[in-house]
Order: sequence, then structure tokens, then C-alpha cells
Amino acid sequence: MLDPDFWNDTEKSQQITRKRKNMLDSLENWQELNKLWLDIKELFSIISSDDDEYNQFIAEVQVFEEKLDKAELNFYLSGEDDPRDAILEIHSGAGGTDACDWAEMLLRMYIRWAEQNDFVSKIVDIQPGDEAGIKSAVVEITGNYAFGYLKSEIGVHRLVRISPFDTNKRRHTSFASVFVYPFRLEDDFEIEIDPGDLRIDTYRASGHGGQHINVTDSAVRITHIPSKIVVQCQSERSQHQNKQTAMKILRSRLYQQEKEKAERTKEQIHKSKRKIEWGSQIRSYVIHPYNMVKDHRTEKQVGDAQGVLDGNLNPFISSYLSEQNEI
Repeated sequence: MLDPDFWNDTEKSQQITRKRKNMLDSLENWQELNKLWLDIKELFSIISSDDDEYNQFIAEVQVFEEKLDKAELNFYLSGEDDPRDAILEIHSGAGGTDACDWAEMLLRMYIRWAEQNDFVSKIVDIQPGDEAGIKSAVVEITGNYAFGYLKSEIGVHRLVRISPFDTNKRRHTSFASVFVYPFRLEDDFEIEIDPGDLRIDTYRASGHGGQHINVTDSAVRITHIPSKIVVQCQSERSQHQNKQTAMKILRSRLYQQEKEKAERTKEQIHKSKRKIEWGSQIRSYVIHPYNMVKDHRTEKQVGDAQGVLDGNLNPFISSYLSEQNEI
């Protein structure tokens, strides 16, 4: 990096600086773990029956275990795109109004997970349901290894509960799909987009955002005609800013599409996208008649469904990545 010509090649310099940051993060994590381990050994050697000393020892062990679990999780994130930011899409499926409400619950869950794990989330586009909830949402999640963590969430999510929209208080099953792909900057790859292949529409933003965003045609929808990919953005007040963000997302999706074409012999991310209904779910969230969340790929179960919906997804992410690493 001290080479005067280092920054002349933007793509290469970004790759090297990203690799350097990841290596420094790994080194710092190891140093922190080692220090905690030495502290625990020292505490253990002098611990007595004193309640305060014992409680301090237990607290140190718990902190060490949490950091060790996170370090183990990072060990599994070795894919080329794992360190990147992520674009997360949620779509309501079978279940009508309940499904739209379920899609909004998932949106809240992922935003809470991002907050708890030091990621930054930004809703890029949101389409409200006809009566309640949302039909779809697109969220940009920024932070180191965001895609690596969230790739475990790709698939259909199923909710079983007493419907708040059913006057007879019957149990309903709802479905929503989640798709995640890595967010790539323009300098990360070379992909040409012919302006003639684009149809750009503007419309009035339908989500929250204050008076200005709701009375101007600031939202942008871009359709890439050859691939039929449609991206939308309405998070900014400026139509120009929304167009810039939509183009970044389009480039990321086109890159992902090209990458999948080049890797047809491997298991692709899109194969996890199934019809959003019975028999295709990767995870079930049951609130009635009992309380449990179960991942059908790893058999991982958590008895606190509300805790999971409040953002406690790491047990499922860890279980999935661990199993994929073994495979």
C-alpha cells in the first residue's frame, strides 16, 4: 500500500485493502480471545467460595464463549462474496393479509438482527399490503460479512399462529420468501449496461418518509429488458439519488446472474428460491399451539419464538454455516 502506484488500479487496490481489513479483524479477534482466556485461567486459579468472585468468573466465561462462538462463525465465512454488504428482499406469499403481515414481521426481525450485530440497515424499497403489512421490501444491510451471515436466510419462511385478522380466532399458516445477494460496487466488477436496454419509470413513493417524499414522483423503477430484472428505490427524497441506488442494485443482480450462469454445475443460490407455499419452507415459526422455531435444513430448534422474531437469529445462522462447512 506504500507503493506510489498502488491506487492507480482501483479494483486491485480495493481488493487488497478489503483483504487487509479482514486479516486485521481476524488478528484482533484472536488477540482479544487470547487475553480473555488468560484472564479466565488467572481467575480460576484464585477463585474462592466468595459469591462475588464466583459470579465474576462465570460472567467472564460467558463473554469468552460468546466471542468464541462468533470467531468460529467467522471461520466458516470464506466465500468470495461473504465479506460484502447484502441486499435482502422479502416477498409475501400464500396467506393473503396474514402473509403481508408476516412479511412485515420478517422485515422487523432482520432490522433488529442488524442492530444487535452492529450492521446498518436501510430500507431501499417497500410495497405496502392492501389491508395490512407489506407485499415486498428491499433492504440494504451494510457491514463486514453481512452477505456471509445472511445467505443462510434464503428461502421460504412459514408462520403458524392465531390470525389477528380472523374474527373467529382460527389458526392460520402464512408464507413469505427471503432472498439475499451480495452488494457490489461498480468498481468491483466490469459489467456493461446498454442504456437502450433500460426502461426507467418514476412514481410517487408509497412508503413512510414525510410529506415531500409522498407528494413528488421521486421513486424510481428500472426494468432491464433483456434479463427482465426489475429494481426499485424510494428511500431518498431525490429522484437522482434513488436512480443511482437502483442502478447499483441492478448491477449487483446482473453480476449475480452472470456468476450463476458460469457456475451451473454447482449448487446455486437461486435454487433455494421455491414456490412460496406448503412444502417449500426452510424454517417454521410456530406461535400457536406451541412456541418454537425450527430450521428444516439443520433441525435446529429454539423454544423462544418471540426472541427469534426480536432478532435472535444467530443460533440458526451458526447452525447452517457449520453444517455447510462440514459438507
